[in-house]
Amino acid sequence: QVQLVESGGGLVQAGGSLRLSCAASGRAFGGYAMAWLRQAPGKGREFVAGIRWSGTTYYGNSVKGRFTISRDNAKNMVYLQMNSLKPEDSAVYYCAADESPVFGTPSGYSYWGQGTQVTVSS
Repeated sequence: QVQLVESGGGLVQAGGSLRLSCAASGRAFGGYAMAWLRQAPGKGREFVAGIRWSGTTYYGNSVKGRFTISRDNAKNMVYLQMNSLKPEDSAVYYCAADESPVFGTPSGYSYWGQGTQVTVSS
């Protein structure tokens, strides 16, 4: 089992920045690929960014060039640095983990956090 806890969400003005954190515990963090996904009210879940154990990263088209995913394997942490935020980035952001996910899809992860709300005002 892997437990995931997100933090760092909040209210920010358009153009601002936020940094989300995801703390992993339980089974060895090593070997797991990690991802951030989001879901806005009335919309389906959307892949935001993913990172493999090796550090290889993947991004959804809507966040490329603005968001950066990173991980600290020694601390069992994953981060999402969000810059140039837009109102359409408002959503609940989830951290997810899986041994071999298909990045880009909104499902297929074995473990999920409870989510953290990000609200971007215009």
